Amino acid sequence: MLTDRQCREAKPADKAYKLSDAHSLYLHVATTGFKSWRWKYRFGGKEKLLVFGPYPAVSLKEARIAREEAAAVLRNGRDPGERSMAPESPTFESVATTWHQGQSPLWTPKYAQSVMARLKADIFPGIGQAQIGAIKAADVRLVLIRIQERGAIEVAHKLRGHVEDIFRYAIAHEFAETNPAAGLGKALMPMKKAKRPALLQLPQIHAFIKALEAAPSHPLTKLASRLLALTAVRPGVVQMARPEEFVGLDTPEPYWHVPAARMKLERAEKDQEVFDFIVPLSKQAVAVVKAAQQLSGHTPWVFPSRRDMRKSMSENALGYLYARIGYKDRHVPHGWRSSFSTIMNERAALLGNAGDRQVIDLMLAHRQPGVEPIYNRALYMPRRRQLAQEWADMLLKDAPSPSALLDGPRR
Repeated sequence: MLTDRQCREAKPADKAYKLSDAHSLYLHVATTGFKSWRWKYRFGGKEKLLVFGPYPAVSLKEARIAREEAAAVLRNGRDPGERSMAPESPTFESVATTWHQGQSPLWTPKYAQSVMARLKADIFPGIGQAQIGAIKAADVRLVLIRIQERGAIEVAHKLRGHVEDIFRYAIAHEFAETNPAAGLGKALMPMKKAKRPALLQLPQIHAFIKALEAAPSHPLTKLASRLLALTAVRPGVVQMARPEEFVGLDTPEPYWHVPAARMKLERAEKDQEVFDFIVPLSKQAVAVVKAAQQLSGHTPWVFPSRRDMRKSMSENALGYLYARIGYKDRHVPHGWRSSFSTIMNERAALLGNAGDRQVIDLMLAHRQPGVEPIYNRALYMPRRRQLAQEWADMLLKDAPSPSALLDGPRR
């Protein structure tokens, strides 16, 4: 007979295997490491299988009790597999938790934490304690509609996708037979495309930069905004920028080496150096970095938090500043990517430089077809450097030097 220690220490192998207890009860160990209690029996001349639940949610002792109860049903001439869900059947929450543990290594820690927080806040209170095989589409729909009714339409759609994946997992492990979340997307209100308003004309941009840099704010926040506008990277890349990433600032070909871990990539790609991103720096961008480093000193960040220099600046710092000077719903930090793309593509068309469209996409780190863009980080680098300088010259025409921002109004 099995011991709890044997169950606890059972490790996954190349093939699924079982640890036998007694009277045909066994612990099934999947290649993923998922463990579940199963019992083989015969009814009507056919061999059948009954699943009692996952280990350790269902203990060895509880699995033996469940087997005894099922055996009693069988002795009375009835098929225990035809009963309504047994009390020992796993709950939605227990299966979801195990599913999450298996998925987490494929996600970033922040995303994994976010998924579980959403499940705990919005899904578990409604169906978490229900036996997963007994949950109906109406049950899932009710939970999602409640989320939608508070205005969180996008959250409702994302959680529906997670619930559907959890039921797929449950079906694969024989805890459920149907997927009640499948097809419920059409029962929800359609998602509104996220608005990322952006200024798309240079005169508007010049007015914005002048207003921002005249407003009371910390110089590092203003410098971060300048670097974001000059490079058109995603805001989080600027927020977490480190001094060692900026290479050759005093050479003719300075660049910013952004690690793949901070790029918008699949989890598996974030660990591969080949997906690092190279940003050629204009003269104006170099000046911004140098000015910022004068203020940040020997901190780990180019743009540290003004409250705690050991931390990077807040991810909301730029957004708050843009809203404070009157540009809420007119221009957001992420909008610089649209500004750069729109203006530079229109300019390329006017000048007859059709080939620049692909170069501009590369500068925005948009995924390109084929393997060459992945393995050649210097692809079109001379032209990328030229376009970066042309954009900087247009963007900061008549703007003061970054050093002037160091003595500007603070808040």
